Amino acid sequence: MFDVVAALVSDGMSRLILTLLILCVSVAVHAVEKIEVQGLFSNKAVLLIDGTRHILAVGKTSPEGVKLISANSRGAILEVNGQQKQYNLGNTVSTSFTARTSKKETIYKNSGGMYMTFGNINGRSVRFLVDTGASAIAMNVDQAKKLGILYDKIGTPASVSTASGLAKAYRIRLKSVSVGGITQKNVEAFVIDGTHPGPILLGMTFLGKLDVEHSGNAMTLLQKD
Repeated sequence: MFDVVAALVSDGMSRLILTLLILCVSVAVHAVEKIEVQGLFSNKAVLLIDGTRHILAVGKTSPEGVKLISANSRGAILEVNGQQKQYNLGNTVSTSFTARTSKKETIYKNSGGMYMTFGNINGRSVRFLVDTGASAIAMNVDQAKKLGILYDKIGTPASVSTASGLAKAYRIRLKSVSVGGITQKNVEAFVIDGTHPGPILLGMTFLGKLDVEHSGNAMTLLQKD
């Protein structure tokens, strides 16, 4: 008897068994991405699983590995990847996990001890002075004109505190502001009346939405999506 069994487990049979085991494992680890409960009956549920419709009875498992635990008038309790959860009727639920991504930009002090960098405002190249002490992005009227910003037509009159005292300004919204790979939309800024020289200040209306870290002569801006 043992000789017969040994003869059956030949090299070819071993490969077949191994192939079947791999296929079983592949099915078991199939990642379900979207589930929708489309209908409910007595101890049954109609499920749309990754685009394929199934009618499952309580205790049964779909080919994708989704098991129906129970069903009521509002929804069904399903077991997916070993975890049980309530899925309400008509709601599409994504079961896939997308890790949060982040974008990072590092800026170094120049010889004058300032953090200078290039960026974009409304798609146009600008030079920024990164200033965490400035409450907002700020530029003068000449800089605004070069960027095509109609500050006196779209802006709201305001006054801002500068090193020289209070100054007339216009509160505006910039369509986009970018530094490296970091981009923000609809960012508040001020256009200061006058021709005060200097780069555009990149203040807290942009920086306040980022994680800002200092290390030696480097400032790191981190945006989490």
